[in-house]
Amino acid sequence: MTRLVDACAARAYASLVLTGGRIGTRVLAELAAAPARDAVDWRHVDIWWGDERFLPAGHKERNETGARAALLDHVEVDPARVHPMPPSDGPDGDNPEAAAERYAAELRQATTPEDHGPVPSFDVLLLGIGPEGHIASLFPGMPALYDDRPVVAVRGAPKPPPTRLTMTLPAINTAREIWILAAGAEKAGAVALRCPTRFALAGPCAVRGPRNIAALAVRRPGP
Repeated sequence: MTRLVDACAARAYASLVLTGGRIGTRVLAELAAAPARDAVDWRHVDIWWGDERFLPAGHKERNETGARAALLDHVEVDPARVHPMPPSDGPDGDNPEAAAERYAAELRQATTPEDHGPVPSFDVLLLGIGPEGHIASLFPGMPALYDDRPVVAVRGAPKPPPTRLTMTLPAINTAREIWILAAGAEKAGAVALRCPTRFALAGPCAVRGPRNIAALAVRRPGP
């Protein structure tokens, strides 16, 4: 949280990109319960999502739903600064490509001249990681992995639900600090592969060029 505190102090606002999944949601819940959460002025933090399951608003499997229950409902956020990805019953209906374009436009509107691109330079971006190395909803071998648009639709994802929205690698790479959240032996190989200081684009889920990369291992409480 130090980077969020520092960003708010330096320029009066910060930006945070959330992830979902069991581990990502658990990390948010632990953050909500930590006394240090109050060091962040959440009213001045822009909240984004790195990917989303293309489901109706409020669906229990949406990353937004989990993030609200785990963290956002417990801190004083400005609703105007919370930017969920569109749901399947949103203004674009069941059209994930249009929903992806809508979110890309929202990101573009949030940029400043200092960003030099179509998305803000996020202060902190959280990522989950799959056993095979996928991050966000960028799965090995799928077209979204090689797309240079900031946000795209994913159809036919190998894990349910098959239709998703995701930031792409160029958007992810704008982050000043990236945290990869993982737990369990089945994720160890993927984390070891993806957490060197620099990443090569040759890998299925390479992340290139952020100034700081950190990995947080969340351990299941033992007996």
